[in-house]
This record gives sequence, structure tokens and C-alpha cells, in this order.
Amino acid sequence: MKTSRSVQTLLSVFLILLVTSCGSGVKKQLSSPDNSLKLTFTLTEGKATYELSKGDKVVISPSELGFILSNNDQFNDRFRVTDISEASLDETWEQPWGEDRYVRNNYNQMAVSLEEKDGLKRKMNIIFRLFDDGLGFRYEFPEQENLKEFEVMDELTGFNMPRDNMAWWIPAYRPERYEYLYRHTPLSAMDTVHTPLTIETKDGLYASIHEAALYDYGSMTICRSDSSNLKCDITPWSTGVKAYLKAPFKTPWRMVIVTDDAAKLVESRMILNLNDPSEIKDMSWIKPTKFMGIWWGMFTGDYTWAQGPKHGATTKNAIKYIDYCTQFGIPALLIEGWNYGWDGDWVGEGYKFEYTKPYPDFDIEKVCSYAASKGVNIIGHHETSGAVMNYENQIDSAFAYYQKLGVKYVKTGYVNSVLAGKELHHSQYGVRHYQKVAELAAQYHIMIDAHEPVKGTGIQRTWPNFMSREGARGQEYESITNGNPPEHEAILPFTRILSGGMDFTPGIFYIDNPNKKISSTLAKQLSYYVVIYSPIVMAADLPWHYLNQPAFKFIQDVPCDWDKTIGINAVIGDYVTIARKDRNSDNWYLGSLTDENARELTVTLSFLDEGRKYTAEIYADGDDADWQNNPLSISITTQEVTRETTLTIKLAPGGGYAARFVAL
Repeated sequence: MKTSRSVQTLLSVFLILLVTSCGSGVKKQLSSPDNSLKLTFTLTEGKATYELSKGDKVVISPSELGFILSNNDQFNDRFRVTDISEASLDETWEQPWGEDRYVRNNYNQMAVSLEEKDGLKRKMNIIFRLFDDGLGFRYEFPEQENLKEFEVMDELTGFNMPRDNMAWWIPAYRPERYEYLYRHTPLSAMDTVHTPLTIETKDGLYASIHEAALYDYGSMTICRSDSSNLKCDITPWSTGVKAYLKAPFKTPWRMVIVTDDAAKLVESRMILNLNDPSEIKDMSWIKPTKFMGIWWGMFTGDYTWAQGPKHGATTKNAIKYIDYCTQFGIPALLIEGWNYGWDGDWVGEGYKFEYTKPYPDFDIEKVCSYAASKGVNIIGHHETSGAVMNYENQIDSAFAYYQKLGVKYVKTGYVNSVLAGKELHHSQYGVRHYQKVAELAAQYHIMIDAHEPVKGTGIQRTWPNFMSREGARGQEYESITNGNPPEHEAILPFTRILSGGMDFTPGIFYIDNPNKKISSTLAKQLSYYVVIYSPIVMAADLPWHYLNQPAFKFIQDVPCDWDKTIGINAVIGDYVTIARKDRNSDNWYLGSLTDENARELTVTLSFLDEGRKYTAEIYADGDDADWQNNPLSISITTQEVTRETTLTIKLAPGGGYAARFVAL
């Protein structure tokens, strides 16, 4: 469904006169549709800046715009404004899958055309879009005689803060890519960091800085120029160049989500609205799924990826796992370690991977045929260890091979600190590679779940087969000593997951394993299926750990495709509660979790549909539950509820709460 209510382009006569008479001195404001946000663009002495406020509160103080090109070519001053146009849009579009079925795209836009006053008189446009929940802006380099092929050495875009606010961040330019624990510090103590960068301002606002529609450009990180002045830092090539460009070109959108309620950050769909509609016309083959996998056993020591007595990806094991999928009603199975290349130092020798050659103990045709007979989809696996040229040389034949076998999903992996021996995953080189994989996969009707990825920037709207990513510390870190602390999952919804679905690999039931301590209660594991969004979601434990476990019913019931998402309450890093409505039924689901502290929350079920009664199936921490001492204690109860019902949610230390509301 798509309904366009208002599209118009306006040019103010006053502004034309102002631009003509003042040239290098211009100040122009733009308001969001509900007038809650205000953008101010200023050109003073040839330099362009912008600022953003919400009501009387400054979110972004005046911040620089522009670039430095090769040979220290300053493309950030001596500008004059040649044109300013405004437009507005209010439409509603339907996602093929996602956190909300229908997305409202409502913004006011201002396009500023700049030209150097002298010299080469090169041109650059800046497009600002102001939504009720934030700002997006991008640069456009139009086709022109004096700017054709060029190198960006620095993007000067600033995100200056009026105060030394608190931020949640992970460091950039580190060997483990995005897989670090979040820190919560003042901006003045912040490293150079990845986005989304989420900030709580001293006057009670929440702002998350990120980017949208990242194509053929280096990923944006954020560095500090002083205590609270922030600046874009584009991930470079190994040559030091940030991006090799050719006009005409549009940069990714720089975006800032702004809200006065942390829980409402999870409701923003601005990142999707800043991306173009789907390039895939027939999307009927693109479907979310739940899956199990020959995977967790590699972390527990039960299996190995490599050949040998503990090899996990054998025909016998695969058939056993397929039978578990059938028994449990889990529609898909991931199989890792089936192809040649895993023996020896596979991280350092990714060039040895062969993507169409199974190990002798894995009859891939028999496995895929058996899975099809049971109605189970096989999720294929392409580990590259960062040897992307080896992968690209085989990728056509690898996708064709999977397509012939009926494999519709592929998990890709890039376990290495660099790609091709020298380039960063989130450089322009990496961005180009991940996009090439997604687009080629679409030609073969294959859906992608990328691990060790470049971060999500909403391109799943344009390429909806690029469904999920890792890109943060998932539960595999719970297989090592000092894994993820209980606060980790109370931070992810407001940082990493603002960029798109995360393959967190939830559902570990063998929590009290003395050798592999998991930092959650059993009820918290269930809450992940609602709180941590992914359209491709795993029941990650060894399947026999789910036998005779009443709590497993929630994993069987919970969908991974939603009609509507609501942020109920949150203190970032402490607790979060999220409600979601199933896309394919009238049922609702609720997930709540806490950090290491016990909590009691009160939630009114006003999100439920008017006039309906529901049976609430509640999976709560037991009275004596504690993630360190008694993680398996769980209380499973039912009660009748309506939208007038108020629930008291008791969360144990490291605990959680999950509920299914079945419409009567």
C-alpha cells in the first residue's frame, strides 16, 4: 500500500532576493512536519554550517559541512548559494518484512545548491530532510566540467554538541571490528567510535548519530575535535584515501534520531525512509525464518568445523538435526563446516575455501533432498576469512550451486581483522564487496545473513534479501570466560539494532553449564526474541537441550516478522521493554529484560487492540531466579487480559520476561 498525500516544491521569492543580494551570507530555517524540530542552515563568509534544535533545546550546535580532496584541496569554503528549494512528502509504504508492516514517510526537505565563487566554480548540493523524529542530510556532486573523478581525503561534517553529554559507544579501527562491549562515558572520554552513536543530553534528550544508504563510500565513524565537538571520520582505504568518487555522486545520508524518551528510539524508521524503494520487484521469495544450526556445538567443544573425529557437518548429524527441526516446528537449519577449507589455520588461509566441494563425510545432495522432504530449509554457509577475492572468483558458481540444491538462505562470514589482506571491512572497498554479494545473491533468489559485516544502513528497504547481520558481540561470546555482561542486551536495542536486524543467536537453555557460564536467566533468553530484532533468528542451543523444556514453547510460538513495534519503557543499559504485534495473526508479544540488578516494572497493556480479550502466556523469572546462582528458575502462567490490564513485571538479577497475548 502506498498513499501519497502531499508532494510540492516551493521557492520563496524572499529567499531568491536574499540569495541574489547577499550571495555568501544566507540563513535559512526548516521545520519538521509537527514543528518540533528546527534545522538552521547558514552560509557565512563562504562557509556552510547547520544546527538542529528540538523546541528550545539545542541538539546539534553549529557544525561544519564540506570536504577536503586530494592535494589538500579545500572544498568547504568560498561558496555562494545559487538556489534553495523546499519540498515535502507524506506517504505510507509497506515493508515485505520488518518491525512494522506499514511505514509512514513524512518529512520537509530543503535542497541548498552551492557553487565556489571563484576559481573552478565547482558545485555541490546539500539535501536536508527533517522528520518528526530526526534529521537526515546528504551531499550531492552534480555532473560538471571541473569535478569529474576525484579523491575524498576527509569529510568535514560535524555533529557538535553544546555540552559534554553521556554516550554509549564502541571503538572503531580495532581488530574485532564491531565486536566490543559498549562503554558509557562523557563525550570528552570517548574514543573514535562506530555508529550508531547514542547520546543522552544534559537536558533530557536522546540523540543517535548514524548514516543511511551507504553505497560505494567508506563507513562513517565519529571522532572528537575537542570535549563535545564531534566530527565525521570516513573509514579509509589502505592508501589513506577515504573514497574514490566520480561525479555525479550522492553520499550516504548523515542522520540524527532525536527523542525525549529512550524507549521511542526503537520506533524510528527514518533509516528506512532515507533509502530508496526495493530494486527487487518480485519479493515473494523473501521470507523471514527461525532456524537451528550445527553451530553452537563448535563453541561448546562438541564439534569442530574441520575434518576429524568431532567433525560437526556430517551427513549423519545433519539428518539428525533436520529431524529435530521437524519435531520442533523450526523451519530452517544452518550447517557450518561442510566444505573444504576448514582444516588448519582457516582464519589465516581463507584462500583455501572451496564453495562447491563438500567434505567426504557430508553428502550435500542427500542432506538437501532429505530436508526438502521434511519441509526444512537449509541455510548455507560461506566463510571467507576475509579472502574476498577467492570468494568473488567463486561466488557465481557458489550461488548457482546452492540454487540448484534448493538452498534459499546463506550466512556469510569474514573472520579476519582485514579484507584482502589490507582493507578494513567498513572501508569503501568492503562496502563495495558486501553490496556486490547482496545484489548477486538477489539474482539467485538467495537471502543473506552476513557475519563480520559492514554495519546496516537501512539498505534492506532497497535490497530486502540482505536480511540480517551480526555486527556486534552476540551470544557466541558467552562461550568464553568473561563473556557479555547482563547490561549488554539492555544497550543493543538503542545502539547496534537501530541500524537493522541483528543475528544475536539467542535461545541458550543450558545456562548452568559449569564450563560455559551464560549471563542470563532462562526467561531472559526468551525475552531476546522480542527485544533483539532479527528477521532471521536462531534457536541457538544444541537441540537436545530443548527436549522436555516447557519454556521452549515460547520460541516455537514467537514470530520473527512483525506488524507493529512499540517501545514501552527503557533506561539504556539498565532495562528495556518492547511490545510487538505478529504480522500474520492478531497476537501480541512482549519482552522485557534487565541488567545485573533486580527490578519491578509496571506495564499497562494499552497497546493491545480495542475491544479484544487475550490469553496471556507469561514466562517470568521465578521468585528465586538469579543469573549467577539460579538461572533456570522460571514461572510459566496464564491469565486473561485486555488493554486495560496492568502487569507487574518482576525481573531477577540478569533476568527477563516474555509474554504471548493470544487473541480470543
